[in-house]
Amino acid sequence: MKNDFVLEASLRSDLGKGASRRLRREGKVPAVLYGGHKDAASVTMDHNDLFHHLENEAFYSHILTIKVDGKTEQAVLKDLQRHPYKPVIMHVDFQRVSASEKIRMHVPLHFVGGDVAPGVKVGGGIVTHNMNEVEVSCLPKDLPEFIEVNLSNCELNHSIHMSELTLGAGVELVELAHGHDLPVGGVHATRATVSEEGGAAAAEGEGA
Repeated sequence: MKNDFVLEASLRSDLGKGASRRLRREGKVPAVLYGGHKDAASVTMDHNDLFHHLENEAFYSHILTIKVDGKTEQAVLKDLQRHPYKPVIMHVDFQRVSASEKIRMHVPLHFVGGDVAPGVKVGGGIVTHNMNEVEVSCLPKDLPEFIEVNLSNCELNHSIHMSELTLGAGVELVELAHGHDLPVGGVHATRATVSEEGGAAAAEGEGA
């Protein structure tokens, strides 16, 4: 079940670095809302409210509702600037979306079944992740919160490629559309496993 994220924002006319510093001291975050065939709008948001939303992984790949002085906009998170060492959000960019226009977003991968994969249970291998997210292209209504990577049938030294992922209707992978069928994860031998196999092979050779 999808989450519903609603953010309250206010238009701002006081721009510049000095104005942004003042906003942050007041517990606000400067942000920009752009796209959707409209002029870009500079807005402010409550820092604690935004920070709380950002703790949810789904927030990064979800259609957000942004209420700007009472007017509702649909948007996605496109850029986020954090303080280098403080738990502070410095600036945020949101892109408006249209129900009839495709968007491109990075969606997280959720790996499942690794604990029962034959390559792990029998082969003594370990699960490896080549990617943590993939870029998708779809209409806003079809945007998935995540894509599942099922490793339950993975043998040792087997990789799952993009073409093997199960996607929702209307969702396509950008890299795959460009002809790049990249591996996203799999099960591979550990150094210990390789060493043991090499030692066993050598012993068999000596015995022969």
